[in-house]
Amino acid sequence: MWLLLTFSILLTSAGAQDGEKVLRDEECAPHSQPWQVALFERGRFNCGASLISPQWVVSAAHCQSRFMRMLLGEHNLRKRDGPEQLQAVSRVIPHPSHEARSHRQDVMLLKLARPARLTRQVRLVALPRRCPRAGEACVVSGWGLVSDDEPRNRGSPEPQVSLPDTLHCANISIISTDSCNKEYPGRLMNTMVCAGVEGGGTNSCEGDSGGPLVCGGVLQGIVSWGDVPCDTTTKPGVYTKVCSYLEWIRETMRRN
Repeated sequence: MWLLLTFSILLTSAGAQDGEKVLRDEECAPHSQPWQVALFERGRFNCGASLISPQWVVSAAHCQSRFMRMLLGEHNLRKRDGPEQLQAVSRVIPHPSHEARSHRQDVMLLKLARPARLTRQVRLVALPRRCPRAGEACVVSGWGLVSDDEPRNRGSPEPQVSLPDTLHCANISIISTDSCNKEYPGRLMNTMVCAGVEGGGTNSCEGDSGGPLVCGGVLQGIVSWGDVPCDTTTKPGVYTKVCSYLEWIRETMRRN
């Protein structure tokens, strides 16, 4: 299991667990992922999420906390440069069958207290019309752990791992179910999808929990879990497969 290591660890610890993020990536072009949402718990960054309608955000169920707020249009967690929209959460709806230990049904909907104002920096991400295909190119984004590939000190070959202020992006691709089953025997379900780089390298890692895996402009995955420690593993990250939850997402939004 992965322990969620968020930006808030620089300030104080947060309660969510089993998250992941992006190593050996680069800072996103500001607002190039305008659906990216930052979730906060009592003012501390906690998880990522994605804006799927003017009044709804989707994230991972294991990101649920008691005092949630969200920030849309964010890039640098340390600065406010104008396009951000701070929102209260009026409804928190994790999937009713979520199981933390197995990561089963790791999906959650959050309703904004008021509709988001859609701008160039705040936009919706499309829900999928089909499930992802092996080899499909994707982007994962978040504010979790990154590696700068520089040694920690002169005597150590290990890169420096840190938590960034700015949103980071990594180009990865969908890994076939057969390949991923070899990495995680007996742990994958058909509601999960794996993504990374064959042979290791750029991948998701601690801190990106709940954030988007976007393939061709479509939300295909929600950052869920992976191998520990993520900065040394060659295994792919595992994501909640959004196409498996379209009916639940739409019905939940309609009823609430």
